Amino acid sequence: MINKIFHLTIVLILMLSVSYGQDTNERTQFFPKEELSVNNIPDKENIWVFILAGQSNMAGRGLVEPQDTVPNNRVYALNGKGNIIIAKEPLHFYEPSMAGLDSGLSFGKSLIKHIPDSISVLLVPTAVGGSSISQWLNDSIHREVKLFSNFKRMAELGMQYGTVKGILWQQGESDAKTKEAPLYQSKLSELIYQFRKVVGNQETTVVIGQLGSYSTNPLWSKINDHIKYYISTDPNTGMINTQDLKDKGDKVHFDSKAQRVLGERYANEFIKLQH
Repeated sequence: MINKIFHLTIVLILMLSVSYGQDTNERTQFFPKEELSVNNIPDKENIWVFILAGQSNMAGRGLVEPQDTVPNNRVYALNGKGNIIIAKEPLHFYEPSMAGLDSGLSFGKSLIKHIPDSISVLLVPTAVGGSSISQWLNDSIHREVKLFSNFKRMAELGMQYGTVKGILWQQGESDAKTKEAPLYQSKLSELIYQFRKVVGNQETTVVIGQLGSYSTNPLWSKINDHIKYYISTDPNTGMINTQDLKDKGDKVHFDSKAQRVLGERYANEFIKLQH
């Protein structure tokens, strides 16, 4: 009897191991196998820097597919060592066990269609899943990342290569709570002030993504109301609509198609704000 139980236990462990391996392989199967260095980095005046900040829907939880790793020689990213590389998804590297498709590469590829051919785009990933806006303001350590200090460090690295033209912010799910939600607008205003202080320009364009409409939490819409109100007070900010976008089945994270659309909308809103 003991031997039978032992045998069944071993079989169960092997089945779970195989299942886990399949899940892991599915998530990572199209991750790039190598980084591509930028051999001829353009002059500083020819690189526009964009900082990607927020929580998991900016960090990316979509499934990376082959189209998401097709490089463009005008779209770069900073890697975990702070080196400039040709951008491929996933861009964010802070949570390797959860990394997935974000909107960054889609944004970069969409943007270069609307700007001079002489300009390249450098994407600077700083988003960390599960982070609240208070944690960003308080420079908390979250998932082993000191949030605001890391934003400052990465922004400064980016500014060695070019000029910060915009900040993309996708966050708010962690603040959709009874006590935190009413304070979101004032905290967002302060955080954007601090972000712009880091990059040295209080008129830097900031584009903010709404939370998705698929959540069963009614406070997600309250966060969106706060974002919408803040946008009305700051002429250098824009908002992208997400109400028609789908989740990946967990009622929390945008799916791959939605992430690509988000990137296009971020680019379109940035261009609109320049005019």
